Amino acid sequence: MSPTAVVRFAPSPTGPLHLGNGFSALYSFAAARALAGRFLLRVEDIDRGRCRPEHEAAMLADLAWLGLEWEQPVRRQSEHMDDYAAALETLAAAGLTYPCFCTRKEIAAEIAAAPSAPHGPDGALYPGTCRRLSEAGRADRIAGGAPYAIRLDSGLAAARVGTELSWHDRQEGRQALQPALHGDVVLARKDTPTSYHLAVTVDDALQGISHVTRGADLFAASHVHRLLQALLDLPTPEYDHHRLLRDDEGIRLAKRHGAVSLSQLREEGWDPAELRRSLGFADL
Repeated sequence: MSPTAVVRFAPSPTGPLHLGNGFSALYSFAAARALAGRFLLRVEDIDRGRCRPEHEAAMLADLAWLGLEWEQPVRRQSEHMDDYAAALETLAAAGLTYPCFCTRKEIAAEIAAAPSAPHGPDGALYPGTCRRLSEAGRADRIAGGAPYAIRLDSGLAAARVGTELSWHDRQEGRQALQPALHGDVVLARKDTPTSYHLAVTVDDALQGISHVTRGADLFAASHVHRLLQALLDLPTPEYDHHRLLRDDEGIRLAKRHGAVSLSQLREEGWDPAELRRSLGFADL
């Protein structure tokens, strides 16, 4: 008997869910149904400055109103920092991380001074300033109380995993891993002891996620996640990056752009079955 498929929807409680979030939730729920699998809800609340309990409560109410059902208990990332710390320690013990003392302002200034700096999907890559520090120099700065982030050394990581790794996306097919695509990504900060990349990779493995369904805006991030899976000896799920909902001007729906919220639609009297049909999920 083949193993049961496991699909998740993993929002962050930083504000009201909008129509695009609703589409993504329904897409994941429909995928689990089509695979005769399990559907999990994960609350990605590592951003202590923006995540709020009231946002989570509203989020759960919106998803229930949409007609979604999920297994209990819900995994909240804020309750599992030890899992991420253990993964980070594994990478550090392998010599694949280093402390970065640069401020965002300093990084921006160095990039501006080097117009030919390499770029990734999200813009100019970190120039590797602190990667070049000696062990003694790092130790002195840490002993002096300098704040720092932990970065992955993408060059050493690439050498560790080799050149044959890949991952598969339902929409785009097989993708050869590009370990340096995002450069030396941040894995943890002083105020947030894990990054999205590290937490989501660890969570997907611990929860046995077999199919990752999420928006196309996260397609490129899968290279980071596949790299971390290889470094941490974790399984690689199947990926499915769905289309993004856009407004009449072609702009992706997002909280920061004031996209219409699910709670607003509910207050306006929308029927959830009608909303599901309008988004292409009439059979749910």
